[in-house]
Amino acid sequence: MAAIYSLYIINKSGGLIYYKDYGSAGRMDTNDTLRLASLWHSMHAISQQLSPVSGCFGVELLEADTFDLHCFQSLTGTKFFVVCEPGTQHMELLLKYVYELYTDYVLKNPFYEMEMPIRCELFDINLTQAVQKDRVALLGR
Repeated sequence: MAAIYSLYIINKSGGLIYYKDYGSAGRMDTNDTLRLASLWHSMHAISQQLSPVSGCFGVELLEADTFDLHCFQSLTGTKFFVVCEPGTQHMELLLKYVYELYTDYVLKNPFYEMEMPIRCELFDINLTQAVQKDRVALLGR
């Protein structure tokens, strides 16, 4: 089973509202995670503007030698991205499922304020279960 290194959720303004590290080797400090989220938001926006194809939604996959970065952007502009082992398949399905969890447990929480950091125990629990599950279970949805 392929490893997921980390998961990020960025609000439409480019602010990091959620970060979860799943034991990646080079653990980053808080400032580095904020910088990475801001950088990805900027790269995503620039790629939409520079694309020669109309209707481009930005970078969805960044492949490097040691990791892949998969991104899903919701209609509201919230970005979900995961850093995982190179060649990991079906990450877009996982990201869409994370979005479902976000809408079910975060957005429907009466105490959550939009665009603010996510502090929701039910979201954390269900997200951990989703990441730990076998990928085959997600494919059957």
